[in-house]
Amino acid sequence: MSEYCIVNAADAADAVLEMTVVPSFSRIGPAVRSRLEHWTGTDSYQLDGRVIVITGATSGLRRGAARGGVSAGAAVEVLARNGEKAAATVKQLRDEIAGASVTATIADTADLDALRTAAASLRARHERIDVLVHNAGALDQRHSYAGNGIEQTIASQVVGPFLLSALLFEPLTAAGPGRIVWVSSGGIYTQPLSVDQLTIGPIGYRGSVADARAKRAQVTLTEMMAQRVDRSALVVHSMHPGWALTPGVERSLPTFRRALGPLLRTAEQGADTLVWLAADDGAPLASTGKFWLDRRVRSVHKSKVTREADTAAERSRLWQWVIDASGADFPPVEAPSG
Repeated sequence: MSEYCIVNAADAADAVLEMTVVPSFSRIGPAVRSRLEHWTGTDSYQLDGRVIVITGATSGLRRGAARGGVSAGAAVEVLARNGEKAAATVKQLRDEIAGASVTATIADTADLDALRTAAASLRARHERIDVLVHNAGALDQRHSYAGNGIEQTIASQVVGPFLLSALLFEPLTAAGPGRIVWVSSGGIYTQPLSVDQLTIGPIGYRGSVADARAKRAQVTLTEMMAQRVDRSALVVHSMHPGWALTPGVERSLPTFRRALGPLLRTAEQGADTLVWLAADDGAPLASTGKFWLDRRVRSVHKSKVTREADTAAERSRLWQWVIDASGADFPPVEAPSG
């Protein structure tokens, strides 16, 4: 069979999967796509000498991504808010992988002062950071405010990561190119871009809605950040892990967990595209500002509602809102001080 036929078969299968949500987002998606497209195994990459910073890497997809980086020989920095869980993750990875280079830095991504301290520590240890993965943040069913007065979900998943990107801009671009990867979700398809509705108050709060609005902001910021930096210095992508069985899903979405059951992806399947975007020197570096699922670029819209809300004016409002909330611009106007 010719390579042309193989590619067409993969494209045709992918299109069928994308026609309805369940086959594409469930474990069926990577099972079919990986075989037809002959994915390079994530355990085949050699990342010796590279530095990867992963926020919240103490469970689920995040721990899977950290394990993938360490296994490939990278120096992995785990940035987490819970010191005990971070220490346990570091110990586990060192016990499982001979010669593992993994270090923990403690900071809540909703705490901007803690992030500034953590970034200074990371810059002191590393002149070059190859990959920054934004994956911190939980789906909280109860409303709360971060110390800066912003709703916790938006603070930890949007404002904090934006600030950290600016603070680590110099070591990231020193990698030439560095990479920023935002871990988003399919929730973006349910929520339009709206700065006025970005944060939800305690009355009528729904964790799933707050999370989806944060994810919508993330993919928009991905595109806008990419427009502001030359691809030779830094690429910025976002990705959707599909519906994966993680501790967060079991804790926060028990009904969803019961309904999908065996169709949920494993944590490894969910983390595959994340590890690939962080490690592969082909397609992930050939573009910037894209949204990925199962190693393919995807549209950030599936409905007229979200597409029509995604205007230049609303994007500008989001950018200014995040600048005001974080106290940083991207690229930073001035190099961050140590």
